[in-house]
Amino acid sequence: MSGLTLPSRRPRLVATDLDGTLVRSDGTVSDRSRAALVDVDEAGIEVVIVTARPPRWIDGLADLVAGHGTVLAGNGAFVYDVPTRKVVSDNGFERNELLSLVAGLRAWMPRAGFAVERRDGMRAERGYVSPHGEDLPDRIRVEALEDLDDVPVGKLLVTCPSMGDAEFLTHVREVVGVRGNVAFSGVSGLAEISAPGVTKAAALARWCERLGIAAADVWAFGDMPNDLPMLTWAGVSFAVANAHPDVLARTTHRCPANDDDGVAQVLEAALGLTEAG
Repeated sequence: MSGLTLPSRRPRLVATDLDGTLVRSDGTVSDRSRAALVDVDEAGIEVVIVTARPPRWIDGLADLVAGHGTVLAGNGAFVYDVPTRKVVSDNGFERNELLSLVAGLRAWMPRAGFAVERRDGMRAERGYVSPHGEDLPDRIRVEALEDLDDVPVGKLLVTCPSMGDAEFLTHVREVVGVRGNVAFSGVSGLAEISAPGVTKAAALARWCERLGIAAADVWAFGDMPNDLPMLTWAGVSFAVANAHPDVLARTTHRCPANDDDGVAQVLEAALGLTEAG
């Protein structure tokens, strides 16, 4: 762990991204990382998982902190309570706002596919092909998002296989403008759009305010541009070694890669479980 530098005092809260940060390239969370999170929690330091994953992808990892804690999912759109395995609050689009946005995107990109993430799961148009390779069941399919009921939507997903990533994301951002927040979490061919003001940073700030914890007392870990609002808000930010160049350039600290349990190494050092530097 030579070269790892730490602040002079422990955090009051640790916020970490999942994929590419805490989760290894093979999709697992190591025993070492799990143990480090539990040790931090038992030391009285709040642990919050902040992820682009929707609630339906949280259940399998919800025991990271011995079965309790909080996950801010969907890039901050959902608050997921680990003990009950339920979404306890959401912050998303109103129906008319969503449909107006979809209409604008459809006009610019007629071949685009659309899906949404809600507290009750995913809904996808029949033309939407999952960039994650999921085999989506018929029960979640709709002919068009206009057919949806009025359950709030936490995140709008857009794909357009006929465009390269740079062109695609540029088009999406031009159409969305101030009507939403466009995030890229590293999945090729996918734009993730949250309601205006909904980001990982905003959700984490609200949670910390509820707990009476200042940004200066937060250590945050991430790897992709959608983590940057959270990383720049936190008093201390760590980019894992495998992070996107923009993230590496804008964080206060670096740590080893996700496949080397970089988050765990930092937390162990912070608790004095291993020797820093």
